[in-house]
Formats: sequence, structure tokens, C-alpha cells
Amino acid sequence: MTSSTDVDGGTAAATPADTPTPPHPAAGPGPDAAAGPGPGTATVSGSSAVVALVVVLIASFMELLDATIITVAAPAVADGLGAGQAALQWTVAGYTLALGAGLITGGRVGDQFGRRRVFLAGLAAFAITSAACALAPDPAFLVATRVGQGLAGGLMVPQVFGIIRSSFAPAARAKAFGAYGAVLGLASVAGPLLGGVLVEADVFGLGWRTVFWVNVPVAAAGIVLGARFLPESDAASRTRLDLPGAALAAAAVVCVLLPLVQGEEWGWPWWGFVLLSLSVPVTALFLRRERRLAARGGQPVLDPGLLRVRAFSSGLAASALFFGAIGSFFLLLSLYLQSGTGRSPLEAGMIILPYAVGSTLTSGIGVQLAARAGRLLLVTGSLVLAASQLLLLLVVRGGAEPSYWQLALPLFIGGLGLGLTSPSLVNVVLAGVPARDAGAAGGVLSTVGQVGNAVGVAVLGVWFFASLDTSATSGAAPLTAYGDALSAVLPWQIACYVAAAALMLLLPKNADAPGGAEASTAGPER
Repeated sequence: MTSSTDVDGGTAAATPADTPTPPHPAAGPGPDAAAGPGPGTATVSGSSAVVALVVVLIASFMELLDATIITVAAPAVADGLGAGQAALQWTVAGYTLALGAGLITGGRVGDQFGRRRVFLAGLAAFAITSAACALAPDPAFLVATRVGQGLAGGLMVPQVFGIIRSSFAPAARAKAFGAYGAVLGLASVAGPLLGGVLVEADVFGLGWRTVFWVNVPVAAAGIVLGARFLPESDAASRTRLDLPGAALAAAAVVCVLLPLVQGEEWGWPWWGFVLLSLSVPVTALFLRRERRLAARGGQPVLDPGLLRVRAFSSGLAASALFFGAIGSFFLLLSLYLQSGTGRSPLEAGMIILPYAVGSTLTSGIGVQLAARAGRLLLVTGSLVLAASQLLLLLVVRGGAEPSYWQLALPLFIGGLGLGLTSPSLVNVVLAGVPARDAGAAGGVLSTVGQVGNAVGVAVLGVWFFASLDTSATSGAAPLTAYGDALSAVLPWQIACYVAAAALMLLLPKNADAPGGAEASTAGPER
């Protein structure tokens, strides 16, 4: 594989126009996305290029694997550490929230200090925090280290696009991004299954801890090979990081998540409602600061002017609802399968597997069709997901233990819907955003998807556990109690998908090059 300096190689957008959007959104660019590589850019060729690509793909695989593998291991974590409902939610939500918070800032750090250097630092931090997760003595420590893992991922993942774009010629770069999408699809398939295998195998008596230990040797190999073969690159110009803006955005989300996740465990104290209400003025303060920073010519985390672009504002809301519904689903389904029906971690992983297979089957089709019928594709995929959840609701609420195929069929259908929607969502939205703003908009969309995921875990998790507690109080059997709890959540997830589909009707018709000439605040019709 040959390689050369890429003349438009700065940090790539979350979904470059010439590549498919991966199922798991990565970071958007820094402000120099459209610029060429900086003066320190190096290139690779031949076997070195292959090794460099393998390194960044393995790191991406590991990060997404860690986001999905924990769902199957969650019941074992609860048993091993005595983790309560809130701690289980935080192990998922804390990771995704920290990852989302770090994505845009991580991209800009790479632009300034060198993508190779920052990538290797993020990979090392991911390995260290993975080991810390594996050594966790109690739930609080595990949650804290999961947050650290997410921050490390937010530092590491954004560099992948920049390294690929600045190190490969256009033809080779397209193949590299194709390999990237395939690897992430494989990670979505492997996560639930590998989680079940590792927990059930109980290697060296480590149980659920192996889902974190497995990252350490992989990351160590990546660091050694990356230090030898990865080229260095940075952006042609420098901008100041908007750390206060990022901190305000994170504070606003925490004001929502903390009282929702911890409320029931703490007895719904009055100050929790005060904290929840504070999210409104903190958000207003964030928007005010970002507006002023943009007016001074700075690079804000979010330019409030983008909210006047119909495609962008509709896309933000659709992304938050869509990924919010998905965020909690696998954690709650895994609890139902293992604690409710009594299935083993491996059996739970095998039941979830058809969802990932369905997504893999349609993701390539979705990317190909998005250029001609992007909006229709998104709406169809979201409604297919809603229909799959309805089928699952009919299966779960019956009271009897469902068979493998009764569960696998609606999950497979749901995966088909996800594959039609997730890989193309950001590209369709960016088709209605002015070209000069496409990079920043892509990064914000990716981050909002992660935040929506975390909020979904919090909100729907609270509803699930409240219903579970009610059933347990009445003396219901575990199968009935967990079935009722999942049945209480599924209608809300269906509503999220339907609402997301309605918002997707406001998006551009096609996923063509971002920021076409027709982009306007009203949103283009193509």
C-alpha cells in the first residue's frame, strides 16, 4: 500500500464525504480540518503503511469493544462488587459521557501537539485505565476508572481519522476508511459474544475482570508498533482550546445525569431537583459564552449560529433521541436475560449477536443508498427499529420464558434498522450544513450522539429499575419482575425512534458532499 502526503489532510471530520460514517461516531475535526497537513507531517509507504493502519484499527476496535462488552458483563459486575442499580448505569453512562466530552477537544489537541504523539498518549492512558478497571475493589472505583477510560478514548479516537488522511494517498485512503468501517462492524458483532465468553470462561478466576484485562496486552502491542511505524502529523495552524466551553457543556449534562441516576438510591433529595433545574441556566451560560467566543473569531465547542441551520438543529435532536434509545437497551436487555430468564453470560451474548449481524449486513447497503435516498433511508431504519422493539415487547410481556428464536428475530430486525440509519446519519445532516462549518458540525453531532447515549442510560434506566422495584415489592418471580421492567421501558424506546424518524423528515434528501451551495438556515431540499 503506497502512501503520500494528503494535500487536504488535517483532522478528518467525523464522517468524511468520501467515506462511510462508522456505526460508532468518532470525533469531528479541529478547526483546521480543511487545511493541509502541518509542517511536521510525515508519510509511510509499503509494509510500514500496513502496520500503521493495523495499529490505528486495533485501537479503534478496542475502544468500541469496550463500549459494548460491558453490557453482557454487567450482572457479573453487580454480583462481584455488590454494585447497585446506579453503579451499573454509571459504568455505561460514565464511559460514553466522558468519551463524548473528550472527542472534539481531543481532536484539537492532536492538531496542536501532533496526532501520533496524542494517539499514543491516549492509547497508553486507555491501557492504564483498563487495568485500573480490572483491579477495581468497589463500584465507586470502577465508575471513576470507567470515566477515565472514556476520557482516554476521547483523546485517542479523534487522531485515527487525521492519521489516515494525512498518511495515505486518496485511493489508498478510501480503502483504509473502508477497512475502518469493517473493523468497527466486527467490533459491534464481537463485543457481546466476547463478553459472554470471557465472563463464563472465568480465566484464572478473574471472572468479569478479564473484559478489561484483555485491553492491556493489545494496547501495549499498539504502543510499541505505533512508536515505530506511525507517522507524525499536525495541523498547519494553531487555535486555542475551548476548555471552559467544554467544561460548561459537561457540567450541564452532569446536572441532568447525577440526580436521575442517583435519585432513587439517595431517596430523591430536594437538592437533586435543584441540581436538575440548574442544567437550564448552565446551558444558557454555555451558549452565551460560545456565542461571544465565535463573535471574537475563536473556535467554540459549539457555534450557536449552527443551531439556525434546520438540518443541523433537527439532526442534533434526532441523534440525541436515536442514540438515547439505543444507549440503555443492551444493558437492560442483558439484565433481563441473565437475572430474569436465568441465562448465562454466553447465552445472553449469543441472543444479542443477531442484532450486530443484522447491523453489519445493512450498513454497507445504507452507505451506498444514502447518496440517492439518505432521508428516506434514515426514516425507514428508525421505523424498522421501532417495529423491532414492538415485536420484542410482545414477546417479553407474555410472562413465559421466551425461546432463543423468539428473542433473536426481533433483535435481528432491529439490527437491520440500525445498519440503515447509523452509518449515514451524520453525512445526511452535514449535506445541509455550509461547507465552512461541516467539520465543526460533524464533531458536535458525534458528541451529542454520545451524550444522548448517556442520558438514555440514565432516564430509561431509572424507569426500568423503578418498575423492577415495584414488581419485587409485590413478590413477583424474577422472570415476571424483569419482564415487566423491560416491558415498561420498551414503549419509551419505541417513542424515541418514532420521534427521531419524524425529525429526520426535516433533513436533506441525500447524503452528498457536506455544505453544498444550497445549504442555508432553512435547510436545503435536494
